[in-house]
Amino acid sequence: MATVLSVSGSPSTTSRTARLLRHLDERLIAQGHEVSALDVRTLPAEALLGADFGHPAIVRATALFEQADGVVIGTPVYKAAYSGLLKSLLDLLPQYALSGKTVLPLATGGTTAHVLAIDYALRPVLASMGPAHITPGWFTLDKDITVGEDGTLTVASGSAEALAQVTDQFSAALGGRTTLLAAAG
Repeated sequence: MATVLSVSGSPSTTSRTARLLRHLDERLIAQGHEVSALDVRTLPAEALLGADFGHPAIVRATALFEQADGVVIGTPVYKAAYSGLLKSLLDLLPQYALSGKTVLPLATGGTTAHVLAIDYALRPVLASMGPAHITPGWFTLDKDITVGEDGTLTVASGSAEALAQVTDQFSAALGGRTTLLAAAG
């Protein structure tokens, strides 16, 4: 099927956003996609903040974007927008790093007051990077994500169903994209 890059823009080592993405990665793998994970917090701060385009870690991250057919972008919402950490990485990518790709935007946050952050903050930046398609995204409340003592993730039923739906729409869009690429090739 398709190659998917799953990107977490959370700076936290105990991030619900990253755990939610890894949960959705499993769904995409079960649907036959190859998934690579990128936690932006693992990239060197000096390279991100110093805009070091040539740093080996940034070069590797850029290559992951180039190789992907689809990209899932997950971010916590801070101050009604996506994380500054994610912004630092997006600023270092080539202008059209998402060219021809299918993108699924996801966000997590503490209040429904931030539910539109995907459409008013994240989506415009992603659209400026040239994706072929940005599928409908989803905002999940922090309270709907529970991590058990054993590390298992539970998502409240309404959110779980919505996440499954947007993930399946993304997967279906990827299926169409890979079919088109095969026909063109």
